[in-house]
Order: sequence, then structure tokens, then C-alpha cells
Amino acid sequence: MIVTLAYGKRGLDVELPEDLAVTVVEPRFVPGLVWPAEAIREALAAPIGGPTLAEYVAGVQRIGVVFSDITRPTPNHVLIPPVLEALRACSAAEIVLFNALGTHRPNTNAELRTMLGDEVVGSYRIVQNDAFDRSTQAHLGRSARGHDIWLNREVLACDARILTGFIEPHFFAGFSGGGKALMPGMAGQETVLGNHDAGMIAHPRATYGVTDGNPILDEIREVAARAGSSFLCNVTLNKHKEITGVFAGDLAEAHACGCDFVRDTAMQPVDGRFDIVVTSNSGYPLDLNLYQAVKGMAAAAQVVKPGGAIIVAAECWDGIPEHGMFGQLLRSAPDPAALLDRIMAPGFLAQDQWQAQIQAQIQQVAEVYVYSDHLSDGDITAALLRPCRDIGRTVRELAARYGPDTRICVLPEGPQTVPFIPE
Repeated sequence: MIVTLAYGKRGLDVELPEDLAVTVVEPRFVPGLVWPAEAIREALAAPIGGPTLAEYVAGVQRIGVVFSDITRPTPNHVLIPPVLEALRACSAAEIVLFNALGTHRPNTNAELRTMLGDEVVGSYRIVQNDAFDRSTQAHLGRSARGHDIWLNREVLACDARILTGFIEPHFFAGFSGGGKALMPGMAGQETVLGNHDAGMIAHPRATYGVTDGNPILDEIREVAARAGSSFLCNVTLNKHKEITGVFAGDLAEAHACGCDFVRDTAMQPVDGRFDIVVTSNSGYPLDLNLYQAVKGMAAAAQVVKPGGAIIVAAECWDGIPEHGMFGQLLRSAPDPAALLDRIMAPGFLAQDQWQAQIQAQIQQVAEVYVYSDHLSDGDITAALLRPCRDIGRTVRELAARYGPDTRICVLPEGPQTVPFIPE
């Protein structure tokens, strides 16, 4: 059988054995909205809880619009213009656009123009978060979990904040969107490191789809509340990256509604664990590098058998990447167990350790193979992973090891689908 995985911009066809049990798990498909810009306008004028956007910004002098960076498939070119249109009573000088980079690299001018459009980039001031420059941040005390809260001082100085983005299942925050635009989006490195430390990441409720008792999400909500009131405008997407829903209004209420929508469409039950799970990382732009591809591994890990195998297909045009500490952490250890021991050691704290930790945790359960056109076998091996140049052939070789009753699961859309085993 032929299965097409979301891979880069064009997809990847994979031929799997016809004589083995193959289960393909995808989100429940929701067609894209016919008039998405109009749906956004309507949502801003008829919000979920709280005032309309026009009422929310009435009388204020400084407005911050926070948007997702290049690592996210948020259709900013569709989402941001209706938001700015709703702010037409304010001058462009009163509005600042904030690129919620978290600890990611700055986006280039060309990337910003691709994301937002030439007119928006040419008309508004854009501030890209610099998590590593303390002079750009303000301290808001310590969280209930004892982490220092540092947020971008300019976004805090705004009288009104509009948080945009998209909602999908998230491998340790439960779901994306909501307050994540501020933390980690506009946070300082110390705050991100605290929220993503080894104990928080290892917590059993820090996983896909969990919103109650998830320590990471709880702290994100706390940080967002400390920043002051914010108006939310989040969207949901289908596999074509088309907008399927708009959730605008009160930060907590609108995000909860969006999470319920995504939970119903993206989280799919399966009838047990699998020997082999083939996954993608949802294609462009989410599979830009190996760091992001850990999310695809994490989705597959939900249903792989102990001792099984995960094969993740990610284009990785941005490499490992070399910015940040992810690659250095992987290369610093002889094997995943040693890496995990190092990260879990008391007092250890390093940029990107959360991604390395999750990869290593998965590798305690299953082998992980990587298919990528932009990573060499040496790159993949140095990252403590197993190279794969032909997914179909690797599946057949693994199936020969596991035997004739081998169970195979395929997640064509990667972490846009989260399989689970009903209790």
C-alpha cells in the first residue's frame, strides 16, 4: 500500500507491505472555511467571553499584536490583516507587532515578508523577542513553582495585548496557542528554562491533550495573567493548512473552546500498541529541523510498544539546527541513557535541554529512525538516532525482526494527530 506522509512542501510517498497489519491514523478532516478573513472579522466582533476587540482597545494608547514565528504554520498573512483592520481607529504608530520567537532564532526580513506580507511589514514596527538580552526584559516576580518571570518589557508596556496563533496538540503543554504567545513566546531565557526544566518535562501530566494538572500549562497561564489582560485570536488548521475555526475573545475561555475543538478532531483512539510507528512532523514549516521533529517522535511514542521502533520523516532544511544547544547536547553523550542521566542530574540546566530530554525519554522505550533529505547519516548518528534512507525497506526489515504478527501504525500528519489508547 502507498501512504503519503506530510513532508516538506510536497509530501513523501511510502510503500508499505501489503501482507502486514497497517493502521493509518489521521485527524477527523474538517474543511477549510470558505471565507476565513470574514470568519476572523466576525469572531473579533462576537468574541467568546469578554468585550469585542474594538471595545477592548477603546481609549488605549499602546497596542501589542503578538504573532507566531517561522517555525509555526500559523497563516499570519490571513490572520493578522483582519486584526489590524479591527484596530483602524488607532494609528499605526500606536501599534507594535511582536514576533513570539521564544528562544528561537530571529526571522529574516524575507521570512517576515513571507509570513506577514509586504504591506504589513512596511507599515508597522516589528519587535522580535530576544530571550537572551536581559536589558529587553522586565521582572514580574516568581511563579508559584518558584521560577523567575522575565517578559519582554515592550510587550508589558502595551495597554492592550492581542495574542494570535494556532491551536494544535502540544507534546508537553497539552495544546499550543493561548498564553504560549507570551510564555515562551515573549519570555526571557531564564523563564523558559524554568518552565521547561527536567522535573517539569518529566511530569506525567506534561503531555499531549492534558490541560488539567499540567504543570507547564499551569505556569504558562500564570505568567500570562501576571502580564495583564490579553485578547486572544487563535485559529485551527486542517492538513492543507486551511483555517477550520476561529477562537477569539477572553484568553482562558476562547482557548478552552479551541482546545476542545482540536481534541475532538486531532486525538484519535486506537486499539492497542504497535511494533512500528511511522510518523512525519506535519510537513513544512514544522519539519524544518531535527529539533522540531522530536514532536513527531513524541506523537508516535504514545502508541509504540516497549522495544518497538519509530520512524520519523522530517525534511530538516534547517539542519539539526546549529543555533541553540540541542545538537551540542546530543553530541555530548555516548547514548540516550547517558544523555538522560546528565539532564536529570540535580542542578543541570541548559538551553534546549527539554527537546533532548524528550528524545532521550522516547529512546528508553523504542528505537528511533530518521528519514531526511537534508541530514547525512553522520548527522543523524551523531544525534544518537538511526539513519533511514528508505522507509518501506526499513519497515520490512523491522517486520522481519518482530515476526508475522507485526502491527504497524502510520501517522501521515505527524503530531497534528495524537493517537491514544482508551482506558
